[in-house]
Amino acid sequence: MITFDELHTQNHKITELANVLSYLLEERRMCDNEVTCSLFFEYVERVQEHLDMEDKHLYSKLLAHKDNNVCSTGQRFLTGASEIKRVFSAYIKKWCPKQRDRLNIGDYESFRRETEEMFEIVLRRIQDETEKLFPLVREVTGSEQIA
Repeated sequence: MITFDELHTQNHKITELANVLSYLLEERRMCDNEVTCSLFFEYVERVQEHLDMEDKHLYSKLLAHKDNNVCSTGQRFLTGASEIKRVFSAYIKKWCPKQRDRLNIGDYESFRRETEEMFEIVLRRIQDETEKLFPLVREVTGSEQIA
């Protein structure tokens, strides 16, 4: 069981980390910094954890619903989560090929662009969750607190 407050807190922390990392990664020399790498991998872990929590607690309620619109919305969010996981996996493989605790940046401009794109994907997802997914789950479950 997870609450909407917990989901919102997770999203807030993910957004906060993305904002700090965007600022830090503007400087090439900050990319090889141990603190930046630590924050970066905390961000990745939190996004993955959040998506896993949604998989575990939200989608089954939507996918099993008798209303086709509810089911299709659940399917779209589930598909979106799978796509984010795929993008993350490819990104990690490219920029952290041997070690998961440090970045391997050969082409800073590509790294910076791809990182910002990844942040944008996740931030759009958070906005969609807040505006569409969570209200729908509240409606389906009849609960304002428990997702």
